[in-house]
Amino acid sequence: MKLSEELNARGFVNQISADSLSEIVDGQKRTIYHGIDPTADSAHAGNFVVWMLLRHLADSGHKVIFLVGGGTGMIGDPKPDVERPLSDPEVVAERVEKLKAQAKRLLDSEEIIFVNNYNWLGSLQLIPFLRDIGKHFTVNELIKKDAIANRLSGEAGISYTEFAYPLLQAYDYLTLCKEYGCDVQVGGSDQWGNIVAGVDLVRRVEQKRVYALTVPLIIDKATGKKFGKSEGNAVWLDPEKTSPYAFYQFWLNASDESAVDYLKLFTLLPLSEIESIAQTFASDPSSRIAQKTLAFETTKFVHGEAQAQAASRVSDILFGNGDVSSLSHEEKQMLLQNAPAYEVTKDESIVDLLVAAALASSKREARTFIESGAVTLGAEKITDPEHQISLSAGELLPLRRGKKNIVILNKK
Repeated sequence: MKLSEELNARGFVNQISADSLSEIVDGQKRTIYHGIDPTADSAHAGNFVVWMLLRHLADSGHKVIFLVGGGTGMIGDPKPDVERPLSDPEVVAERVEKLKAQAKRLLDSEEIIFVNNYNWLGSLQLIPFLRDIGKHFTVNELIKKDAIANRLSGEAGISYTEFAYPLLQAYDYLTLCKEYGCDVQVGGSDQWGNIVAGVDLVRRVEQKRVYALTVPLIIDKATGKKFGKSEGNAVWLDPEKTSPYAFYQFWLNASDESAVDYLKLFTLLPLSEIESIAQTFASDPSSRIAQKTLAFETTKFVHGEAQAQAASRVSDILFGNGDVSSLSHEEKQMLLQNAPAYEVTKDESIVDLLVAAALASSKREARTFIESGAVTLGAEKITDPEHQISLSAGELLPLRRGKKNIVILNKK
């Protein structure tokens, strides 16, 4: 299968500045760049899809330039509704280094070059820039860009600082074309206008044809919501911001409508294997094989196989019938950090524990739950209201009421 066919089949392609994707990726090996501004010190799931595209391109032999916007991050790409706050240079510099380290680990290729656009934007002189670059842009073109048009028609308006952002991104493309022979820029679909501005600038200044490629915004088909910080549901790639367990759970909770699509975009599994998973999932959605595979593969890719295994085992205990006694010390800590827990300090009756652990509102309700067969301790269904519970130091024991209500009993 040609690379263009695989990228289309996986759903990576939204807009291209060529007659076909094959013209861009199937012939000569190109130098392809993607830029990210350090608006945070970690990438999130909204960025992740472009990073996966870069991984496919690099694995196919294309040279990839990963640009972290230490310069453009001082300005800010125009948001459609409000002016971005300006970040302190020291903060931007710290974020640049963290993003660079994160991308290095995940992209994992000898064919990737890392650059910081502050290295050339920081030394620009205003008059030469306006004469040599600004003359190639018209205000008429700039105000047609979606984010700028929205700001001009709203109450917030737009500062000249953000208005000039497309010129800086276009200048990045021109610089990388001159220094590295870069001839393709990739990004999210919301970056199309900025990327095309760079394509046009390179054509006018260098009389050279270069290309643009964008990926679609990723939408949950069940909710219509997109990934990303602006939606308030950011899932970070940094384990300090989103724990490996929470990361695993995010993908495990993918909707049935979107799970197979996400497998194509966010994992490196072969399409043939994904098709087999899709068929099994279609015949038995209750197996949740698509979500389980998605959660494990994405967590393994971002956090490593050990963390993926741990998250899977802990998830089995919280939502299945996993065995707590088989967990490692680290897995037990993950369980306690991510599940409701209650410390048992003495021998207690099951009725008292249900109330103390907030699984029942009263002793009467606790007895009703027990007598109806709704209470499970570990793997044992408890039917005797007089049952006494005793834990050894360091022991963990799941106490369930029904299928969805669980508390991890523990003793120090």
